This record gives sequence, structure tokens and C-alpha cells, in this order.
Amino acid sequence: MASVLDKLRGRMALVTGASSGIGLEFCRTLAAHGCRLIMVSNEADKLMECATLISKQTGVEAVALYSDLTQPDATGKILDFLDSKGLEPDILINNAGIFSFKPVVDTPVAKIGAFIDLHVRAVTELCRAFAQRMASRGTGNILNMSSMSCWMPMPGLAMYASTKAYIRVFSRSLHYEMRDSGVRVTVACPGGIATDLFGLPENLMKLAVNIGAVQTPEKFTERALRAMLKGKKQYINGLLNRISIVFVGILPTSVRMLIKHKMLDKNITR
Repeated sequence: MASVLDKLRGRMALVTGASSGIGLEFCRTLAAHGCRLIMVSNEADKLMECATLISKQTGVEAVALYSDLTQPDATGKILDFLDSKGLEPDILINNAGIFSFKPVVDTPVAKIGAFIDLHVRAVTELCRAFAQRMASRGTGNILNMSSMSCWMPMPGLAMYASTKAYIRVFSRSLHYEMRDSGVRVTVACPGGIATDLFGLPENLMKLAVNIGAVQTPEKFTERALRAMLKGKKQYINGLLNRISIVFVGILPTSVRMLIKHKMLDKNITR
């Protein structure tokens, strides 16, 4: 039976944050379905290793492109590289990002700048540049990674949640702006993904996956790509996550302060 993921074969995707985590899993999933890759990351050695391995395992071209997206000229350098190689990606996946669990007043100014550079400026500039190019060809897909936290004004998540909220609102607006051009823009807002981020023991992680509290990276990337290829505006993984949006929104201040006292005030950081 034909799968919507079969549409990936022969296409080319540029993925940021491609040397680890969800970004690397996106690359594996794309390559497994015959999609050529331009893998972008600021981890030069690891990026080259990952690109080489993916290419060897799948037979798909995987180009490693070092880029520090916090730099103001990053988008221009990426475009110059693509033009010099005659590469025209059909898909852009804005995945690169950072996370911290700290109060704003305890967050270094440089880290605050990195949140804004990666989650706001780089995403905006890359979307603008690629949307223009895709529109000129009348086709293309953009997938931006937001987070369930975009609905969570919680203590310790101010920078992460607010910049992820920007990605969601920006992507939804861009979806409508580009719709007539043939360019489809999708935003993914994942809840829990079964990675090392949560620090759960293996048995508890397996239980969380079984009850739908978290999703495996493989399943998440496949379903996010399906949503993208179908031209969906937004993808939220799991019914439990979709339901939780409502309850998080109506949490009383007392509960939010309890989280602050039990977690932030004990200096639990990730």
C-alpha cells in the first residue's frame, strides 16, 4: 500500500539541529524514505560522522553543513552554500533549539540571546528565505518545531515557552500567507518524547510510552512528516497531550507557585 511518506523519495530536505536528538531522527526517517539531506549543525565533527553514517546505511546523499545559527549572517551563508552547489531543497525543517529550566533573572544574558537567536531570528529568516524560493517554484514544505510548552506559562520555562510560542504563532500565520503559492507550512508541538531529556529509568520510560504520555522519536518524526506532507497546519502528538493543553491553561496560580517552590527553588536544572 502506498504511503504518504513515499512522496519523500527523490526530494531534498534541509534540517537544522541535525547532529543529535529529534533533528538526527528526522534525518534518519527522511533518508530511509529516499529523501536527500542537507544536515545543518554547529557540532562539526559529530555532524560529519552522522551524515557519513546515514549515507552509508541508506545510500542517500547526506551533505554536512556546519553553521552556528546564533550568528547574524548564518542564513546568508547557508544560502550562499546552496547556490554554490546548485542545491534547491524542497523541504525545510527548523529543528535547532536549546532548553533550560531556570528563572529569567538567573539566566545569563548570552543564554537569553541564544534563545532569541535560535527560536526567533533564525527560524524567521530561514522561513522567509526558503518560502520565497519555494514560492518561485510553486511548491515546497516547511516544518517548524515548536513545543507543548508554548501553552505553558510556567516558572522556569519563560524563555523556552515564550520563544516556542512565537514559533507556533509565526508558523500558523505563515501557513495562511503562503497557501496560495503552493508552499505548505506546518508547525509541530510535541509533548513528551522518549529521549534522555527526562532522565527516566528504562522501565518508567517504557510505561510512559505504553500509556501515551511520551512518544518514541521514530514514531514522532514519521507522524510529523506525514502531517507536513498532507499540508496540515499543526501537529500535536498524542491525545493525552492535546487534552492536557486545556488543563494547563486553567491551572490556578497556587499550583504554578507550588511548581516553583518544589522545583525551581530547589535548583533542579536540566
